[in-house]
Amino acid sequence: MSHSHKLAVAPMLDWTDRHCRYFHRLISDQVLLYTEMVTAPAILLGDRDKYIGFSNKEHPVAIQLGGSNSKELASCARIAEDYGYDEVNLNVGCPSDRVQKGRFGACLMKEPELVAECITAMQQVVNIPVTVKSRIGVDDQESYEAFDHFIQTVRQTGCDTFIIHARKAYLKGLSPKQNRHIPPLQYHFPYRLKKDHPELKVMINGGVNTVEEAQKHWQHCDGVMIGRAFWNAPWLIREMHDAAGFKNMNSGRDDVLKAYLDYCRLQINEGNSLHWLIRPILGLYHGMKGNKKFKSYLVTEAPRRKTDVSVLNEARTFVQP
Repeated sequence: MSHSHKLAVAPMLDWTDRHCRYFHRLISDQVLLYTEMVTAPAILLGDRDKYIGFSNKEHPVAIQLGGSNSKELASCARIAEDYGYDEVNLNVGCPSDRVQKGRFGACLMKEPELVAECITAMQQVVNIPVTVKSRIGVDDQESYEAFDHFIQTVRQTGCDTFIIHARKAYLKGLSPKQNRHIPPLQYHFPYRLKKDHPELKVMINGGVNTVEEAQKHWQHCDGVMIGRAFWNAPWLIREMHDAAGFKNMNSGRDDVLKAYLDYCRLQINEGNSLHWLIRPILGLYHGMKGNKKFKSYLVTEAPRRKTDVSVLNEARTFVQP
């Protein structure tokens, strides 16, 4: 299945779970959704459905894997394809320390041959696309040449889609949180990659907050992937959807809330509780009068009334058009 990489929601640990993705899909029927990063051992040894189960309504949806053992990753890719995922993505960008011990994430940028070996192993066992999400370098890798060497080594495998978080990762001295905003954004790296290698699909990630910024990136690259801005203000997904030229959707925020309420009802019947389900929708009315009250009502009431979906309708009454 080939899908446009023009617009995607970034994989965010602890955030882009299946409920969040279901909600985002209600806002845009085109945006490409990603799972949180799942490590290979979690899939091979853990509660598989819990980690990678998803709703059929989420397509197109990609799974992001963390790991550096090519055999394990190949097994996971096969499992992901059997589950129905539309794409497998390898994380070569996560900067946490925990990650370096497991030898996955950004530290792999220092080992392009190993990344290539992993990509090849996955490609050999699946028919869906295998893609890479990376940074522009780690620690003392400063140059565009080092970045390009990494990409050229990996693309020898036939992998043609690269999602570039346009900052370096500092594995020493910065926390994962600091790594998301302290290293300066250098969009000229992915821009130049696309210019030098137009046949590659290059997506930009990092620091994209507005439709205007996305439009600028679309002129230089194939797509944008957005994380925190979409988490804080999910309706921005619809605004980006429209700006990307995707087919018009007629639903408004209230329609989306209503559809998500129906989903919550089903989830509660399956034993999930409301306070876990409301997290993705807290910013739904971002920028509108009453969003703060909407938010605080949900956060206060949902943990108390774990199975009562009318909390959502009550919260909605605080928002003024």
